[in-house]
Amino acid sequence: MSKFLVILYVVCLAASGFVNGSIIKKEKDQIRVFELKKGDLTLKVTNWGATLISLLLPDKYGKLGDIVLGYDSPTAYTNDTQYFGATVGRVANRIGGAQFTLNGIHYKLIANEGNNTLHGGPRGFSDVLWKVVKYQRDGDRPKIKFSYNSFDGEEGFPGDLLVTVSYILSEEGSLSIVMKAKALNKATPVNLVNHAYWNLGNHNSGNILNQVVQIFGSKFTPLNDQLIPFGNFSSVKGTPYDFLKPQVVGSRIDQLTKTNGYNVNYVLDKNKNDDNEVKVAAIVTDKRSGRVMKIATNQPGLQFYTANYVKNEKGKDGFVYQPRSALCLETQAFPDSVNHPNFPSTIVTPEKPYNHLLFFKFSTTHAPHGF
Repeated sequence: MSKFLVILYVVCLAASGFVNGSIIKKEKDQIRVFELKKGDLTLKVTNWGATLISLLLPDKYGKLGDIVLGYDSPTAYTNDTQYFGATVGRVANRIGGAQFTLNGIHYKLIANEGNNTLHGGPRGFSDVLWKVVKYQRDGDRPKIKFSYNSFDGEEGFPGDLLVTVSYILSEEGSLSIVMKAKALNKATPVNLVNHAYWNLGNHNSGNILNQVVQIFGSKFTPLNDQLIPFGNFSSVKGTPYDFLKPQVVGSRIDQLTKTNGYNVNYVLDKNKNDDNEVKVAAIVTDKRSGRVMKIATNQPGLQFYTANYVKNEKGKDGFVYQPRSALCLETQAFPDSVNHPNFPSTIVTPEKPYNHLLFFKFSTTHAPHGF
């Protein structure tokens, strides 16, 4: 890159208020925390990155605990490098070579992980201020809806995009997250993800190695050394990735030396009648607390990540998070889909909007936990 282009790029970043990870004071002053409450479940979110910052619910003894990793201050999320609880986009996960071709046009993105683009680029949707469209704190259906207008060329992606994310408490012990996007003028790839770090024992209870996970995916997408899919599918059978039956997380995790734990995309098993139908993706159980979390989605994939790169991260109440201190179970499109024609398409057009449904059902072993 020429010296002139470098200077121009820095000037543009400064104009947007973002240089070296900082944001203008005006934006910081607008960061707020919003609470939703229904029964024993209390959810807190912030308009910075449309981020889920805490989820409080009882264990089997009735003792309340927060099961989401994060920070005490909402402004701390402006310097977050782990994407704690964030809404990630325009395209979550990785795009190989930070580039793709769409409708005959080659697009070069901003690389922020080696030669690749991760989670939308240096300033993806997790690092912007979202607008609050609707907010109802309690009642029969507590809800908050955020919106963000992504401009043509943002982080290199084509087209103007209107994005909304809604958090809804519709039933006792239930959380719905609805992520929508509408292309306003050009076709563009979209893959939105909620990047919550879950620890059903409580955010400060240590590692998750004794928690039990079941994932309804018979195949996964093998990765190269840069965590970019080769483009093929492999069976989970006979591998440490097999969670078709409930497995203790720590039982085989040490076999995954290259990634220091789980960091893989599962191909979720389809319903027989409808590929786009909502299906159960995963179930997590913590026997010590008795908490159970069931996840359902209409997306084709699920990224399972065991916080492998979280190290000495000072979180809530001064607790220091370490590797394997949480589970990320991110419903999504497959990584690098835009460069693999055999993967389900992530292309959104003005005629074909994006609609990502994500449902959580929380319970304890002393209560029914069906959807």
